[in-house]
Amino acid sequence: MVRRSSERTVDVKKMFDGAGQARLVRIRENPEELYNKGRVFSHLFLEPGCEVGYHVHHGDGEIYYILKGQGEYNDNGQTVTVGPGDVTFVDAEEGHGLINKGPETLEAIALILYK
Repeated sequence: MVRRSSERTVDVKKMFDGAGQARLVRIRENPEELYNKGRVFSHLFLEPGCEVGYHVHHGDGEIYYILKGQGEYNDNGQTVTVGPGDVTFVDAEEGHGLINKGPETLEAIALILYK
């Protein structure tokens, strides 16, 4: 099955109460497509100053693979600078957030898997 990216693109304002807007291109968008092992597999775009607000995961964890841009990752209250090639992970019952602190679009792959 082939689905065009335009059919899978969603803009989310104030994602988890974060500033600005996040754009998601859903690579796969339902648990069945992930063999019921996860619920999100997306290409994330954040323009400068935009963010995914801090939030806590319950029953699942999330990985970000940073493709492009510079950002600050909030890892349970500890801020870490991230850039291309960096990988983050938040486990179930832990929290995280991501803000674009650079001059260009921050791009990342986001994968949420069930614990």
